[in-house]
Amino acid sequence: MTATIEQNKAVVKRFNKEIIEEGNPQSFQELVAHTFINHTAAKGFDSGPAGLIQMFEHILRPAFSDLKVTIYEQVGEGDRVTTLKTIAGIHTGDFMGIPATHQPVTIHVMDMVTVKDGKYHEHWGVNTVMALAAELKALHTAGK
Repeated sequence: MTATIEQNKAVVKRFNKEIIEEGNPQSFQELVAHTFINHTAAKGFDSGPAGLIQMFEHILRPAFSDLKVTIYEQVGEGDRVTTLKTIAGIHTGDFMGIPATHQPVTIHVMDMVTVKDGKYHEHWGVNTVMALAAELKALHTAGK
């Protein structure tokens, strides 16, 4: 059975809530295909599922507490869903070598995901992670 656009959007919403916000490993297994490819993985990151785990569990979640994803818009066509969202939290841990500033942070994201059989199969995205790192570095340097 082919999933509807609304069902695919629901998969993306669930991914953002259960994986990014909550860090649920069971949801990761349920929602990410073992053949997943991140076409825009950061340099040095695996482009498969391991790269997602590295980003969320070893970089974002340790650096930022109280993560909250806000989805502003979703557009679906065929098996693809494009999402405009923010990921917000508090900088309470080391992030890319920058010690905690205890400041609120927001990462702006536009991503497109291919969803098949209720799972992420492909991802393309742009975000403001590097701009956030520069901002936090400036805050840390100014606070010394």
